[in-house]
Amino acid sequence: MDRPTHEVEYEQMLLSRHGLPGQGGGRRRDGLLERSAYILLSRIRVQGPMSIGELSEAFDLDVSTLNRQTTAARRAGLVERIPDPAGGMARKFRITEEGVRMLDEERAGTVRALDRVMADWADEDIAVFAACLRRFNAGIERLGGRPWPRP
Repeated sequence: MDRPTHEVEYEQMLLSRHGLPGQGGGRRRDGLLERSAYILLSRIRVQGPMSIGELSEAFDLDVSTLNRQTTAARRAGLVERIPDPAGGMARKFRITEEGVRMLDEERAGTVRALDRVMADWADEDIAVFAACLRRFNAGIERLGGRPWPRP
């Protein structure tokens, strides 16, 4: 007998291919933030300023990939480089006011889209789904040794 994980695998595959209504591929149709910028800004906002090395470790990506992402985010005015607030040698990336504004706007658009998708769901069902997603993500993070800070 197949375990229910077969169903989870299939639904996770489908989820990974869907964009939310009003979104397209890796970008929202209104072009606010690239997916990588959305995730980068979210992490820096929750954790605080981070160096390239810290970002590389957090995302399990090579430094060259993070250099490209942070360069694009800097050019867009979403992050800035600052001296390490703790006095270390490495410079760190901090989210700018524009980055906060755009991240908040992007997040609000995503929540509106989710509200449309889940319009016929009871609040209790949404809360259970959120708890299950949190638990699922925490399990992946635990196995990968890369916990994601949550607000």
